[in-house]
Amino acid sequence: MVAALLYLPGLGRPALLEPDEGRYAEIAREMVVSGDYVTPRDDWVRYFEKPPLVYWLSAASIEVFGPTEFAVRLPAAISSIGTVALTEMLGEAMFGAMAGMLGAMALALSPLFFGFARFATLDPALTFFLTAAMAGFYLAVEASDLQTRRSRNLLIIAAVMLALGTLAKGPVALVLGGTIAFFFLIVEQRTREIPRMPWLAIIAVYSVIVVPWFAIAAARNPGFLRFFLLHEHVARYLASSEHEWGPYFLVVVAAVGTWPWLAFACSGVVSLWHERAANHARNSDPLAFLCLWFGIVLIFFSIPRSKLGSYILPGLPPVAIMAGFGLAHFVKGGARRNFFAWFAGINLAATCAIAVALTIYADRLGAGIIIDGAIIAAAFVIIALVPIVPTRRGQPATVVTIIAIAMLVGCGAGLKLRSDAAAFYSYRRLAGVITPYLHSGCALVSYRHFIQSLPFYAGEREAIVGYRGELAPFSNDEDAQASFIPNLASLERLWKSRACVVAIVNFHDLHEVATALRPVAYLGCEGKKVALYNRPTASRTQGFDCHGSLPETAWGGLGSQRRGK
Repeated sequence: MVAALLYLPGLGRPALLEPDEGRYAEIAREMVVSGDYVTPRDDWVRYFEKPPLVYWLSAASIEVFGPTEFAVRLPAAISSIGTVALTEMLGEAMFGAMAGMLGAMALALSPLFFGFARFATLDPALTFFLTAAMAGFYLAVEASDLQTRRSRNLLIIAAVMLALGTLAKGPVALVLGGTIAFFFLIVEQRTREIPRMPWLAIIAVYSVIVVPWFAIAAARNPGFLRFFLLHEHVARYLASSEHEWGPYFLVVVAAVGTWPWLAFACSGVVSLWHERAANHARNSDPLAFLCLWFGIVLIFFSIPRSKLGSYILPGLPPVAIMAGFGLAHFVKGGARRNFFAWFAGINLAATCAIAVALTIYADRLGAGIIIDGAIIAAAFVIIALVPIVPTRRGQPATVVTIIAIAMLVGCGAGLKLRSDAAAFYSYRRLAGVITPYLHSGCALVSYRHFIQSLPFYAGEREAIVGYRGELAPFSNDEDAQASFIPNLASLERLWKSRACVVAIVNFHDLHEVATALRPVAYLGCEGKKVALYNRPTASRTQGFDCHGSLPETAWGGLGSQRRGK
C-alpha cells in the first residue's frame, strides 16, 4: 500500500521520455488499434526485439484508461509495487519482520528503483518476475528435503515466474534465474538434489506459458525465430556497440542508484559474515544467496558493451534485503562509530558534486531545474549529518526515519526535475501543435530521425526520410513501405504534390530542408526540432516561439515564411 502511494500518484504527469517510453507506448497502442496481439509493430513496422507480455499489459491498460502516459506506465508501477512486497516477504523469511520491512523501504526509496517504477519500460516487469522466482526457489531449498509438497510447489511457482519473465524480456530471465539457482546449490553442496526436482512439471509449465506465442509468431512471420534468438539475444549480447559503456558502468549505477541504503547493505554484509556461525541451524545461507543473486546479475549485464542503467534493476532486491538487515542491526544499536564518519563523508561529497554541476551548467538550466537540484543536495546534507547527533542519544530509529523522509523528499524533487527538464527529452508539446493538422488529413514526416513518441501522441504514422535506425531489420517488408521516404528529393516531390504535409526537422538540418522545400511555414518547435508546414498561408495561432534560442543562420532559406506569413 505504501509503495502504491509512492508510485501511482502523478504517474501520467511527465511527458514520454525519448526514445524508450515512446517506443513501448506506441507498440502497445498499435496492438489496440490493429487488434493484432501476436506481431508487435513500431510505427507499423514489425518489431521483434522484445517479447510481448509488457506490450499486452500496456495495451490492456490503454483499453481501460485510453492512450495516456498513465496507461502505458501503469504496468511498470504495478510490477514495482509487487517487487517491494516480495522483497519484504523474502527479507522477513530470511531475517525477521523488522529486516523485511526496512528492506522493502530501502528498495522503494532507492533512487534508481523509484525512477523506473514510474517509467514505461520492460525492466520493472523482469525484476518482479525474477524476484518472485528467486523467492520461490530460496524458500523451496530452505527445506531440508525438496521432495516435500511445499518445496515442489514452490519450485513450480518459480518456473512459472521465469516463464513470465521470458515473455516480458526474453531468455535472459531463464538464464539469470537458472544460473543463480545452480551456483547456489553448488555453494550449499546440494547439487545431488538437482535430479530430485520436479523437472517434468517445471518444463511443462514453462513450455505451456512460453511456447505458444513463439510458435504463432514464427508461423506468421518467417525469419522471426532466427532474428529474435540469434540476432537480438546472442549476436547483440556479444557484439553490440549500442550504448557503449565500460565494464564498471553498472557498478557505478548500482552504487548511485541504491544510495544511501547501499551503506547499510555493506554494514549488513559485514554483520552477517560475523554472525554466520550463529546461523548453523539454517538449511541454506541467505548471505551467499543474496550475494550470488546480485553478483550474477551485475556480471551478466557488465559483459556486453551495450548497457543501460535499467539493466541492474533485477539485482536491487538482494541489495535492499541486505540493507534491511543492516538497518535492523543499526536500529538495535549495532553500528560502529567509524561507519558514521565515512557515511557522512560520502554524502557530503555527493552534495558538493551536485552543487558544482549546478554552478557549471546554471546558464543552460532553467530556474526550476536548479531549484530541484538544490533540494536534492539539501536532502544529501540531511542524510549526511543526521546520524551523528541522534545516535549519541540512543535514538537510531529516529535516524532511519529522518533518512527515509529525506530520501522521499529527494525522490519527489527528482520527479519534479523530470518534468522541468521535459524540453530536453520530450516532444509532447510539439505533438500537440501538429496534431490538429494531421487530423485534417496531413502527412507526418521526420527528416533523418525518428521521434518514437510522435505516432503515440498524434495517432498517425510517422514517415521517416533518409533514416531507418532500429526499424531497419523489417523495413523492407511490404507493409512497412509507407513508413519510409528514401531521401530529400522524394520528400520534395511529396511536399509539392500533396495537399498537406507536416515535416519535423532538426535545427542543424533546417537550412538544407527549408531551401529544398519552398514554400514552408513554421508551426512550432521543441528541444532540437522544428515543425514545418507546406502551406505558406498557415497561421501560427497554436505555435510557440523558439526564435530567442535559435540562431538567425539556422533559418536560412525559410525567409518570410519564418513567421508564418
